[in-house]
Amino acid sequence: MRKMIAASVLALLPIGALAADAPPEWAYPAMPQGYVPPAEPEVAQRVTGSQKTYTPKEIGNQFAPPDWFPNQHPAQPAIVARGKAPEVNACSQCHLSSGSGHPESANIAGLPAAYIFEQLQEFKNGNRTSMLPGRSNNMVRFAKNMTDEEMKQAADYFSAIKPIVWNKVIETDTVGKSFVGEGNMRFISAGNDKEPIGKRIIEVPEDEHGAKKRDPHSPFVAYVPRGSIEAGSTLAKTGGNGKTIQCGVCHGPDFKGLGNVPPLAGRSPIYLYRQLNDIQHGTRKGNAIALMQPVVQKLTSDDMIALAAYMGSLTP
Repeated sequence: MRKMIAASVLALLPIGALAADAPPEWAYPAMPQGYVPPAEPEVAQRVTGSQKTYTPKEIGNQFAPPDWFPNQHPAQPAIVARGKAPEVNACSQCHLSSGSGHPESANIAGLPAAYIFEQLQEFKNGNRTSMLPGRSNNMVRFAKNMTDEEMKQAADYFSAIKPIVWNKVIETDTVGKSFVGEGNMRFISAGNDKEPIGKRIIEVPEDEHGAKKRDPHSPFVAYVPRGSIEAGSTLAKTGGNGKTIQCGVCHGPDFKGLGNVPPLAGRSPIYLYRQLNDIQHGTRKGNAIALMQPVVQKLTSDDMIALAAYMGSLTP
């Protein structure tokens, strides 16, 4: 069925022509060169509901990140809990023990194990990079230094975790001014200054301190332009009069995945935007992605914002 869909959409735009575009800064958050996070005292930190404590240094440990709620997930394989120093950080450092991750990484909870394994192979083989040069370097390095067995263990672990509602999508005309800080995460600036949202998705933590502590109970909010959710719903369900294909054909009627095709419902809006954009610009490749290229060919940035907003607003 998917091969028929790919064949039915004509004349891909030359990928090279698209690759010359600059990636939108808001979708590819990057900490400014020379940025130094505010120093925090090395005292024990807590999060609501956990009996555990970690110092800021322990929270930032790439090879033993915090596990605030060890009874709320399966036993962690070593590659998830500790990584493999010095080349492979613990998976839970960025994706959290819950798999929910942060907008600058990815929510991988509940993805098909075969799909997670496939993506690690794509990073390893150079098929999965980013429109922002260097953005995927860490994942490429990790994958190149993982064995197939370690990839399988990580894939099985995160696949077994039921995804939770992790992002709230709010339509708005204005949004608080923001900046990209530690961990390439976007934060709302101090004060009450607002700015037009324009044609952007601004995704920030509901609780800045909880996110910095890697609390798996500390979710995010994505601000999107007014009308985005309805526009995305129409495009996803109808294909937009031939602009694209109905998303449910491959991703399932409720957009919660179909076989090894990943779910879209409830995932981070800026993450979804990045993937559509990277596929359209040819920096994310591979056999499965070849089927997506004609699907995204005619999408505008506004279309991608709308689709990402709609999918992010759904229950995972």
